[in-house]
Amino acid sequence: MLNPLHPSLYQVNTRVWLTRLSETLGRPATLDDLPDAELDRLAAMGFDWIWLLSVWRTGPAAQQISRAHAEWRHEFQEKLPDLREEDIAGSGFAITSYTVHPGLGGDAALARIRQRLRDRGLRLMLDFVPNHTAPDHPWVQEHQEYFVAGTESDLAQAPQNYTRVKGRHGDRVLAFGRDPYFSGWPDTVQLDYSNPATQEAMRGELLRIAEQCDGVRCDMAMLVLPDVFERTWGRRAPLFWPETTARVRERVPGFCFMAEIYWDLESSMHQQGFDYAYDKRLYDRLRDGHARPAREHLFAGLDYQNRLARFMENHDEPRAAATFPSQMHQAAAIVTYLSPGLRFFHDGQFEGRRTRISPHLVRAPIEPVDHEVQRFYERLLAVLRDPTVRNGEWRLLECAPAWDGNWTWDCWLAWLWTATTGEQRLVAINYSGNQSQCYVRLPHADLAGRSVRFKDLMGPDAYDRDGTDVASRGLYLDVAPWGFNVFDVKTRPA
Repeated sequence: MLNPLHPSLYQVNTRVWLTRLSETLGRPATLDDLPDAELDRLAAMGFDWIWLLSVWRTGPAAQQISRAHAEWRHEFQEKLPDLREEDIAGSGFAITSYTVHPGLGGDAALARIRQRLRDRGLRLMLDFVPNHTAPDHPWVQEHQEYFVAGTESDLAQAPQNYTRVKGRHGDRVLAFGRDPYFSGWPDTVQLDYSNPATQEAMRGELLRIAEQCDGVRCDMAMLVLPDVFERTWGRRAPLFWPETTARVRERVPGFCFMAEIYWDLESSMHQQGFDYAYDKRLYDRLRDGHARPAREHLFAGLDYQNRLARFMENHDEPRAAATFPSQMHQAAAIVTYLSPGLRFFHDGQFEGRRTRISPHLVRAPIEPVDHEVQRFYERLLAVLRDPTVRNGEWRLLECAPAWDGNWTWDCWLAWLWTATTGEQRLVAINYSGNQSQCYVRLPHADLAGRSVRFKDLMGPDAYDRDGTDVASRGLYLDVAPWGFNVFDVKTRPA
């Protein structure tokens, strides 16, 4: 199974997916009930990875906290006006065991769906949550030394960050899982990475996971970095990731690690063994709506960009259709998914769904399909199946003013994909709310005396241009707000 240089990933909220299927079947659905036709459809769309979110076992303690937490429950009620208690299963990140939840069919059902995916050329990605466990994880009883302990004073002064748990040897105060900038997650307890035994136990968990899938998305992967852990908990932790990723790959060559990462730590995660790291910075810049910061973001070297996971939504971020106005949404998607790196899509994105579903919930509201969004993504996915943009060479291009004083050239982003066969795709986006013009400089020295045809793969436009003029000045573009072209570029004798 060959992995392209720039693969595509589709994230599915497994519990929500199976709830929808259960309503169709009239009985509880498991992973074994996922239709072959749906797996065939995902493969035909051009995906390389399927990320099944929230397959691991969770327990009643975190579920009870989720149901009783007033702020969370208010959010759930907003998303599901007809909320039922059974809709709140507890967070899929409050894990009691890295075994598949019985309601999903158990480990055997996971093995079968993995094989069905592999039969279609699809790899399976699952979750790994390094920072914390559920409060009813067996280790809370058997190995309290694996967790960050607090004092009665800590509990009294910061009840938002500590809790009292009952253990075999009496009650003890433990910390909630958290990051250094927010209060703790009250349905979790914090693992202590300053304890080498904790690190070794978590490596053992990850080695077991690696036998069941082809890659993991590591939740909040930066929280166990030594400096971040020390800033949060006041204690120094040894490095965890370099030895861990190396040991997993010794046992499972080619195993993939993707880091959920923030705070400009992407390069650090690459250095510590991660194949991909979230590119939240590009997402933020595109959401802000300005071309120059996004263009400057793409100045980075390909050794870095090729290892970024580029997205417009996921289970943590708001829905793209609710965040980006319609035309801006399309322009941002062209920038995001036709840039180098891992192309990361989310269930419901193609239908224009607008409601983000909390990972505590197992049901989503029924929303109408936005057919304009759906048709756009159908065209974009067809482009992404093109070998030129899956395995080609990417090059950022210079955009120049169309005339003296023409400031709108700065609204453009443009680049060229080139296949080893010579096929070329020119991508150009007016990332602004105004009509914009520019000349795009093409890296061709052999256009003189030839004709160049530019055929838009995302629309009906096709242009024939004089090669001598294109070589000397560039390709002239004049496009409406948030307009874009993805050109197939071909030359022929004049």
